[in-house]
Amino acid sequence: MGTTLESRGEQAAEVIDRLHEEYPDTTISLNFSNRLELLVAVVLSAQCTDERVNKVTADLFEKYQTVEDYAEADEEELAADLNSVTYYNSKAGYLKSAAQTMIEKYDGEVPDTMSDLTDLSGVGRKTANVVLQHGHDVVEGIVVDTHVQRISRRLGLTEEERPEQIEQDLMPVVPEEEWQDFTHLLISHGRAVCDARNPDCSECVLEDICPSSKLDHDVDLADGEAWA
Repeated sequence: MGTTLESRGEQAAEVIDRLHEEYPDTTISLNFSNRLELLVAVVLSAQCTDERVNKVTADLFEKYQTVEDYAEADEEELAADLNSVTYYNSKAGYLKSAAQTMIEKYDGEVPDTMSDLTDLSGVGRKTANVVLQHGHDVVEGIVVDTHVQRISRRLGLTEEERPEQIEQDLMPVVPEEEWQDFTHLLISHGRAVCDARNPDCSECVLEDICPSSKLDHDVDLADGEAWA
């Protein structure tokens, strides 16, 4: 397929339609009941599976219920409470610092703008986008996690490599009303079919429109031809 804005927009529309049909109930998989819990869960999810984060926060949210609980926490004790997630020492520091900033600058509330959120320790644009979308119902962009990064490139929707550049490249071709769902659709598809190491192209609803499909190679092998 071409790489013009129009052709990428057509590709994106078809991808979204098919994935909505395949994953009609897709949504965020982190467990939370308020904005603070959402912020904590998303910070913890960096380089860590949502499943692991949900196991940790089941107990964490019982022990730390307010922003003051995090701000006043003993950092070593907080790190110990996080010790089954990746980079738990760093994340304990981020959470304590972010909580202190929220008390000092935002009346103890989770901020509701991109610039204020990214002012918090441990919060980049991706984390801020998730908090805005699911905590404040504000959609300013597209969350680009590893699934979105991988699959959008495989589908020819972008040739960019870095998440922030991928987001800027996708925003003109993905309809704004689909920005939030687009992330969850690609995450669901990445977990179910299009994983990083061994995508199951034979079971993929996008196979016939995916420039990265491996099925042609599979046919060649069946015909006794060697890999190119």
